[in-house]
Amino acid sequence: MNAWITAFLAICWREALRFIHQRERFVAALVRPLVWLLVFAAGFRAALGLSITPPYQTYITYETYIVPGLCGMILLFNGMQSSLSLVYDREMGSMRLLLTAPLPRWWLLFSKLCGATFISILQVYTFLAIAAAFGIVMAPLGYLAALPALALGGLMLGALGLAMSSFIKQLENFAGVMNFVIFPMFFLSSALYPLWKMQESSDLLHDICAANPFTHAVEAIRFALYLQWNPAALGWTALATLGFMALALWGYDPARGMTRHKG
Repeated sequence: MNAWITAFLAICWREALRFIHQRERFVAALVRPLVWLLVFAAGFRAALGLSITPPYQTYITYETYIVPGLCGMILLFNGMQSSLSLVYDREMGSMRLLLTAPLPRWWLLFSKLCGATFISILQVYTFLAIAAAFGIVMAPLGYLAALPALALGGLMLGALGLAMSSFIKQLENFAGVMNFVIFPMFFLSSALYPLWKMQESSDLLHDICAANPFTHAVEAIRFALYLQWNPAALGWTALATLGFMALALWGYDPARGMTRHKG
């Protein structure tokens, strides 16, 4: 068991060191949601005429409504970027060296997910602090209540990126596929506008957004920030996390790789 804990801490520390040496990654992770929050929110609110009603509370501003969605954006982009580094590690050979460690493969991959998720959560709370400095404040206890939802959402999106990295073999290809996944997943969700607003436009669009696992991750964060419980959103996010993790484990199965090379 000591070897398991040592490997877990070492992998998480390696992810933290990589993040520390990539300061521009931290800045980019904050600039992107802050632009949406401080610049685009005013235009969206005027165009949509949104007046958010329960289950959140009697009335909230549009800026406050999209904060959980922008937290999800940080988790999404960081999950994809950490998976981009996995493709680089595989090209350099360090990923193969890691997977030869005398520990279960699922534990090694889970350790990488936890390291990336910790970094994502750090970025999210930095963003929330900057938003609070501009007067966009949530319930004080909501920041603490949102931590489990943020962790679960970070694990889900990290597992999705991990699964993608197991099937894409070249760094150049992964960057293009990453954008193909990120933007539909983000815009076809409740991150920027409620599902009922989607339904006013198109039932099909509403159904697609409702089936999007990113929507459930955002709703879990949104309800938690307002000190409310959304078991359906948490349940679907957990189920998606297990599904993506199972896909990643299958993708990183050495036996599958040997069979593919023989074929």
